[in-house]
Amino acid sequence: MKDLRPTVPPFGESFRTAAQEFRSADRKSDISRAAPERAIRSEAPPAKPASVELVKAATVRMAAVRWLWPGYLAQGKMHILGGAPGCGKTTICLALIAIVTRGDRFPDGARCGAAGNAIMWSGEDDPADTLTPRLAAAGADLRRVFFVGPVSEGDAKRPFDPARDTAALRKAIESIGGAAILMVDPIVSAVVGDSHKNAEVRRALQPLADLAMESGAALLGVSHFSKGTAGRDPTERITGSLAFGALARVVMIAAKVEPKGDEPAKRIFARSKSNIGPDGGGFEYDLEQVEVPGHAGMFASIVRWGAPIEGTAREILAEAETLADGDGGSQGAAERFLREFLADGPKTVREVRTACEAHGITWRTAERAKSALGVEAVKAGFGSGWKWQIDRRPPTNAEDRQQNSLAAFDEFGGLRADDGGVDL
Repeated sequence: MKDLRPTVPPFGESFRTAAQEFRSADRKSDISRAAPERAIRSEAPPAKPASVELVKAATVRMAAVRWLWPGYLAQGKMHILGGAPGCGKTTICLALIAIVTRGDRFPDGARCGAAGNAIMWSGEDDPADTLTPRLAAAGADLRRVFFVGPVSEGDAKRPFDPARDTAALRKAIESIGGAAILMVDPIVSAVVGDSHKNAEVRRALQPLADLAMESGAALLGVSHFSKGTAGRDPTERITGSLAFGALARVVMIAAKVEPKGDEPAKRIFARSKSNIGPDGGGFEYDLEQVEVPGHAGMFASIVRWGAPIEGTAREILAEAETLADGDGGSQGAAERFLREFLADGPKTVREVRTACEAHGITWRTAERAKSALGVEAVKAGFGSGWKWQIDRRPPTNAEDRQQNSLAAFDEFGGLRADDGGVDL
């Protein structure tokens, strides 16, 4: 029978051989094209691994901190002045700027070495109707004070941005012969991102800190206290991230003490933290409205410095807030705490101090509460430490008898078990 399937050309072995030769040639072509690329890559020098430079301490040239105001304002360092609204933080800064521009004396009598320029960047007060009149009233040399204005880019102008314009500001400062002090009010305005995030605050403030270090100016930032932080360490009360207080080498605080009875109101200025010198201590001050020299009928606030004060900023601030709050404030809370803490018997001074710190009560407030309650300090025995105990002597007047009677009841009106009664 005849085969009806289509005839397949007899390529045979010659076709397979030709196909293999074609594929082989194609692979050789790919190899030849890739060869120059490999040659180029092989000629490039290998990347060097990262290395860390170690600096021997013996080769470091030591330098003393250069103080503009010894203990308070250091050249090339960052400082923070914090406080509640209305206590005169900006006016304090202007008073310090006035001293620097005149080369005058600071509140403790220390003289500013030489008159210097001041740079001011303010986002809250107007230079025309607030800042310049206050500077003039404080006696500042206005020829040495410069406000940071807008940044020019071609024909356009935009607000100053510390993240972008620090180099331009550095050139501007160099063009006026340098600066002794740089004020930023409020310091949080330098943070473009979230001011409560440490990383963003550090990244935003670093250019200003670098500018201060390179120019030798004392960077002074103004900040508020966070609400509801009474009793805490003043440095931790600075609004925003803890990075504000951590980056600053010196943190200062200002507070207003409301009058109590016939006593006049007063204000306090103190050091809260210093990484480069002593902390604690400060000065009383007051704010006064005076007529601006050469401008009849124009008045502005100035600072009148008062007597020096001693103690830590936390103790000074706690005392101020206690006086402002009255018996219901810090001292009242301390009295209630001591009454309960000592109700079951004497406690060592160490135990009392530890418990007070745990409850946010400063030692100065605890000692005032001790005096108010009539708590006794007794010696437990030879070689033993002091203990605090509630005075168990009979009261000498009706008012004391009533107070002790009230103290025998708990907050729900029941007798305290440790006063001989029973729990109800």
